[in-house]
Amino acid sequence: MKKVLDLISQEVMDAFENCGYEASYGKTGISNRPDLCEYQCNGALAAAKKYKKAPIMIANDVVAVLKEKPVFAEVSAVNPGFINMKVSGEFTAEYLLAMQADENLSVEKTDAPKTIIIDYGGPNVAKPLHVGHLRSAIIGESVKRICRFMGHKVIGDVHLGDWGLQMGLIITEVKHRQPELPYFDESFTGAYPEEAPFTISELEEIYPTASAKSKEDAAYKEEALDATAKLQNGVRGYHALWQHILNVSVADLKRNYSNLNVEFDLWKKESDAQPYIPDMVEAMKRDGYAYEDQGALIVDVKEESDAKEIPPCIILKSDGAALYTTTDLATIIDRMKLFAPDEIIYLADKRQEMHFTQVFRCARKTGLVKDETGLKFIGFGTMNGKDGKPFKTRSGGVMRLEHLLSDINEEMFRKITENHEVDPEEARETAKLVGLSAVKYGDLSNQASKDYVFDVERFTSFEGNTGPYILYTIVRIKSILNKYRAAGGTVEQGHIVSPASESEKALMLEIVKFNSMMEQAYEEKAPHKICSFIYDLANAFNHFYHETKILGAEDAAQQKSWIEVLDLTRRVLETSIDLLGFEAPERM
Repeated sequence: MKKVLDLISQEVMDAFENCGYEASYGKTGISNRPDLCEYQCNGALAAAKKYKKAPIMIANDVVAVLKEKPVFAEVSAVNPGFINMKVSGEFTAEYLLAMQADENLSVEKTDAPKTIIIDYGGPNVAKPLHVGHLRSAIIGESVKRICRFMGHKVIGDVHLGDWGLQMGLIITEVKHRQPELPYFDESFTGAYPEEAPFTISELEEIYPTASAKSKEDAAYKEEALDATAKLQNGVRGYHALWQHILNVSVADLKRNYSNLNVEFDLWKKESDAQPYIPDMVEAMKRDGYAYEDQGALIVDVKEESDAKEIPPCIILKSDGAALYTTTDLATIIDRMKLFAPDEIIYLADKRQEMHFTQVFRCARKTGLVKDETGLKFIGFGTMNGKDGKPFKTRSGGVMRLEHLLSDINEEMFRKITENHEVDPEEARETAKLVGLSAVKYGDLSNQASKDYVFDVERFTSFEGNTGPYILYTIVRIKSILNKYRAAGGTVEQGHIVSPASESEKALMLEIVKFNSMMEQAYEEKAPHKICSFIYDLANAFNHFYHETKILGAEDAAQQKSWIEVLDLTRRVLETSIDLLGFEAPERM
């Protein structure tokens, strides 16, 4: 469906043309003074210079034509040359009827679907998810859903950190604790045990212990480096132990991400890129892109137009070791080979912007991607506590993600049961849904690149710009619809009529913004646009609700129209929160 603003703009452009002026001057926008008008065109001010005519005269010419159009209820020319417009109730109702009948709720999906890979999550195996992993997971999941909703084929990849010294450290510590295990017996030729020799909780304790030891004991660190080399060279027992580490970690990560309502299509790992590295390095050398500098192998990626220094991309360190840069480049080869994506989007802390600038430039320069392949970095800010510093536990440690979610769920459970008698089991399930909305909306309502304060008290409030407020609004609508059905009514389509009040019209005019908002959210990969839209929509609904006796209406036709407007509001809100990655309960 065409956007409402485009339809109105077309009417105004036609009017300009009918009056002998260029149609382009008729471009129209939403008024920033809703007390005066709903839409406004300032084209007469720009046209005045070309046509050597007072802008108010041009505006009056155009207004005379627009007044004959059934689209508008009111049109006026205001000094020095503004054209103020209010659309008719009939036009608004007709648009809602078309929107109601459209399974995509007026959103025009792409006619040229792209294959898009989104790299988000990025946890390391054998380490628990903590609050530092929250933003990548939440923003990435929403961006993935937005792109899918617009008609693209989207592949979400968690991209696990499973390679390097951390693996050698874990293997070394396991060897110190259980030297009798067959993984360390070079003469062992049988099948290794199917069950891992550690649990996830043991594994999460092993790594920090090993890391601390390596910083104090040079011999221990040397042993870990040797274990890393053996793993990477394919020593059978070490590889089997590494597979156990992966299996135990991934099972736990999937459980934690599931609690966040985050799902990945791919569970690819850094190690998957390793086989591509030798050939990639040789090709970069052979084609003259990579050269040695102080023992390291580098590729220059600076450009003449750079306003700041862009350091070269280091492919191999002086000792021949690969870096994150190397792995990321090799991962691009893997992705191009397996999926031939049109675009790859990366979610990471905004402080990694330089890293991705180097990787993208190197990938393009060395021909790892096609010229038309999109490479995009979405950098996000820090999640801070009320003190303005990165969010911590009360004792000052890094908070585990599952503990944060548990704390939020407990707070929501307390609020839900505080003044109501409810079934405890139902209250627990409701608390999970509302708690997740608090966390996700609290994050996504901020522009991704900005730091924000994680304020539990504010985020869990049922009032103000919060997830629980949005859910409460949806549940209120569901309650009204259920009561209407219980009284014998049926929720249908095709009966929306002109608004009976200003608050109803204001609600309608918020609903019709859905398709233009979605277009912007997709183009800018900006979930906060959805949050802003649904907050305005929820406010418009609640204003209408408090003014209108919907279930007590005496006019059956009017009531049927109101019920359908409510149901459309619900559909738009529920579609929107699904794109943000959470859902509403049936009651609260």
